[in-house]
Amino acid sequence: MATAFASPPVSPPGPEGVSLPQNVEAEAAMLGAMMIDNRLADDLIDALDPDHFFEPLHGRIFAAIRTLRGNDMLASPVTLRPMFDADVGMRELGGPAYLAQLTGSGAGLLGAREFAKQIYDLAMLRTLVTVGRGLVERAMDTSEEVNPRAQIEAAEEELYKVAADGGSDSQIKTFVQASTMTIKMAEIALNSGGHISGITTGLDSLNAKIGGMHRSDLMILAGRPGMGKTSLATNIAYNAAQRWMRDMADGIEPDRSLGAKVAFFSLEMSADQLAGRILAEQSGINSEVLRSGKISHAEFHKLAAAAASLESLPLFIDDSAGLSIGALHTRARRLQRKLNNQLGLIVVDYLQLLSGTAKSSGDGRVQEISEISRGLKNIAKDLNVPVLALSQLSRAVESREDKRPLLSDLRESGSIEQDADMVMFVYREDYYLNMSQPEIPNASSPGDVQDKHAKWSEHLSRVDGLAELIVAKQRHGSTGKVMLKFEPSITKFSDFVGAGY
Repeated sequence: MATAFASPPVSPPGPEGVSLPQNVEAEAAMLGAMMIDNRLADDLIDALDPDHFFEPLHGRIFAAIRTLRGNDMLASPVTLRPMFDADVGMRELGGPAYLAQLTGSGAGLLGAREFAKQIYDLAMLRTLVTVGRGLVERAMDTSEEVNPRAQIEAAEEELYKVAADGGSDSQIKTFVQASTMTIKMAEIALNSGGHISGITTGLDSLNAKIGGMHRSDLMILAGRPGMGKTSLATNIAYNAAQRWMRDMADGIEPDRSLGAKVAFFSLEMSADQLAGRILAEQSGINSEVLRSGKISHAEFHKLAAAAASLESLPLFIDDSAGLSIGALHTRARRLQRKLNNQLGLIVVDYLQLLSGTAKSSGDGRVQEISEISRGLKNIAKDLNVPVLALSQLSRAVESREDKRPLLSDLRESGSIEQDADMVMFVYREDYYLNMSQPEIPNASSPGDVQDKHAKWSEHLSRVDGLAELIVAKQRHGSTGKVMLKFEPSITKFSDFVGAGY
């Protein structure tokens, strides 16, 4: 493979003069691609470690790129140069100009992921060579001190380490480890006054039903347009972040807080629109009035006070449009690193606006949605946080007399229901009643017209401002319904304390 960079010195050969498995050109091409396109770097920095590189200099360059990207900084030959001014290995290849030479060929852009896999596989082979060489040397030693069984056990341990390298963090746990985690969750629930062992939703009735939002769970919140699912997700995100802020001020240990630092991936609304909703909710100012700017000086001061009180709110909004499920995973991992592994909740608005890989996209939308739902579940497990993903419902709801959603209404793929640990639907009867208002009667209207409008008005008065949150699936508990109060003027959901519904 022709390259535009100087070749590093080849490391010593393996046993019997045979070169160890390696592909220095692939390493150089991949590093060049990572510096040309930092999105590739974000995808690959968690797939490899510096010691996976055959050439030590390449390992140091990779480590430097990972450091810069971990701090959300540009990784390029220019930004990397100061980190290698005193590097002896770099000096042997002509100095930091070698970094620019790595980017001289764009060939690595097309095969960067394949190169990364090959680099990893070759590193494993080199490790196996080392293990095998040590095994042979120890087996050839026939001195009295040798214990063959101990050698076998040592070899098994070394092979296990090779097999585990690069594997999932979710390793097999003993029953003691698993039961300790369960007892800790029960203790948190007990100290909270009962009902909640996960991250709080800020809604007591919902917490009582689901026990809070649990780590590694994929939660789907679905509803037809106009039901308020984005408002509810925003309320939950704010409540969790606000509880974290309060618990930290009270000196509660982070792992015992019922709150969370929250990442909100908004693929539909902009960050300022989401912030506006939260400020409207907290200040009590009508969101429409806030958007139009028709607020009084007194209302403006209330708004400024609400904004000041939320300066330290640990709610992080990413409003990038057109994210792929892979890019979302990378950004969430990056934020997790930046927050020192204290990210506690991820909200995605909404699932159908994510895209899958190009390969799955060509297989049809159903397969793409399946990949996305599996990807969201993988994010929840990988980062060990609850993921709350919003989802659309099919129009089949509108054709039924009873418009309460069913699991079969989840749009485009049954895999959403399959992958989710919990599925919730938002349903507001007053929304549909307001759309079906009968003829308004007057003094000369027939009695049936007046009766019809009177029944409609009485029905609306009973359900106006109420929302049903239907828990249609829950792996950890029962299904059922939770009644909530909804204030559309400030897009706020709260617990319903009425009776007789």
